[in-house]
Amino acid sequence: MKKEILFVIFLCGFCMNSMAQFWQISEPKKLPGTVNTAPFEEIMPVFSKDSAILYFVRAFDPSSVAGEADQDIWFSKRAADGSYSACQPLTELNNKFNNGIVGISASGKSLYVLNSYEGKKDLVKGLSSSVSKDNKWQTPAAIAIPTLDIEGEFYTFFVAESEDVLIISYKGPNAIGEEDLYVSTKQNGQWVAPQHMGNVINTTGFETTPFLSKGKDTLFFSSNGLGGFGDADIFYAVKQGTSYTSWSTPVSLGEKVNSPKFDAYFSYSGNTMYWSSNRDGERSDIYMANILTPPALSLRCKGTDVTTFGGVDGTLASTVTGGVAPFSFSWSNGATVQNPVGVGKGSYVINVTDAIGQKVSCIAKVGEPIPMQDLSFKHVYDYNFANLTCAENESLGSFVKQVEAQLKNGRSSIKIMITSSASTVPTKAFDGSNQKLAEARAERMKKELESYFAAAGLSAKVTIVIESTKVQGPKYRSDFEDQGKYREFQFVELKTQ
Repeated sequence: MKKEILFVIFLCGFCMNSMAQFWQISEPKKLPGTVNTAPFEEIMPVFSKDSAILYFVRAFDPSSVAGEADQDIWFSKRAADGSYSACQPLTELNNKFNNGIVGISASGKSLYVLNSYEGKKDLVKGLSSSVSKDNKWQTPAAIAIPTLDIEGEFYTFFVAESEDVLIISYKGPNAIGEEDLYVSTKQNGQWVAPQHMGNVINTTGFETTPFLSKGKDTLFFSSNGLGGFGDADIFYAVKQGTSYTSWSTPVSLGEKVNSPKFDAYFSYSGNTMYWSSNRDGERSDIYMANILTPPALSLRCKGTDVTTFGGVDGTLASTVTGGVAPFSFSWSNGATVQNPVGVGKGSYVINVTDAIGQKVSCIAKVGEPIPMQDLSFKHVYDYNFANLTCAENESLGSFVKQVEAQLKNGRSSIKIMITSSASTVPTKAFDGSNQKLAEARAERMKKELESYFAAAGLSAKVTIVIESTKVQGPKYRSDFEDQGKYREFQFVELKTQ
């Protein structure tokens, strides 16, 4: 453990979203500009909310307030090319003891700094805050943390940007290693006593320099007790549920970030990650890498209809593009494969999650043929009428559409039988013949049906037959005013088989 670069740290949560798994990064490089210097050591990168100002700590600099053994706060404003140069010491907050910007509030009006600034209490191991007034940082005031009593030499802090979660690294109560991680939350405006964060992230080695994502569910920290590439590596873990004492098994950020030497002080600003490492020498510099945008996860899905009414030979299919493999599939019918088979009619929702937690969903529909039952239709005419069209008569239109639907959904052929009738009431049209009236009704209906199914391209599948034409009903007794008993025999009837 490179003890000389471990001292009190308080880092502010940045704008990084929750991460189920760390994504790829560009090749690391030293921070461009003049922040890093060969004879000195630069650690603790902390950025203003818009990344316009970088605060950092420079150590082993003879120009520090108390000389080479002291550690002072410096800052640099971002240049147009994205580099940080023209570095200056933050004189209002530097004194003869180790100093360091330890975070920035969400409003940017408060800085959190190391230890106490009250006379001889400068040596008290804890946190203080300074507020901005007239563009000048005021004398810091100590922050009270109940039961916090740091006896060891090495300790670190993190306070979320929301200022309601505090994570501390020190050798405290129930510690199982050198330094463990503890959590304190703010309740009713006051910090509560720190609580050990559990044995999943804490080891018999040290866990230090914690950093919590803005969503407060992904924790980054440095440890020498979890294996890795060298002295101390940077890991992350994801919160399980709502408790800050329950975390997933830590995962290394990999060999691009971690080296055989000491890697720590991890933070985010925008889409760039920063950390300190002495991989290229004895003393540490600030490194950076761009977080490469993962490919967006997208999904298409479809269903294939069952072949028979009530059948279960339908299929579901999904196509995933983008995202990061492997993918998990969850269908609303309980299936967990990408393309389920043997499903019935219905709407099915698929949820897909990729390896970095991106989620998408889609709805696929499986249909079925309508039941192949026979159909029927009957129409009662007014006297002397024989014309009836699919377009003008809603009931006839519905009948032919049902026939068409059955043919398009698997029925190979349909025969339509026509029965027509005229009553015994004398007709003045059709040469005065009721039989000719009945025949006209049948012939015109046949022609109408043939025309409809020809337009639908179904003539080959539809056979239309006039089964009977007749005159029927009670004998007419010159009682036309009693139309009810005669009118029901003025009809055309269609039946399929």
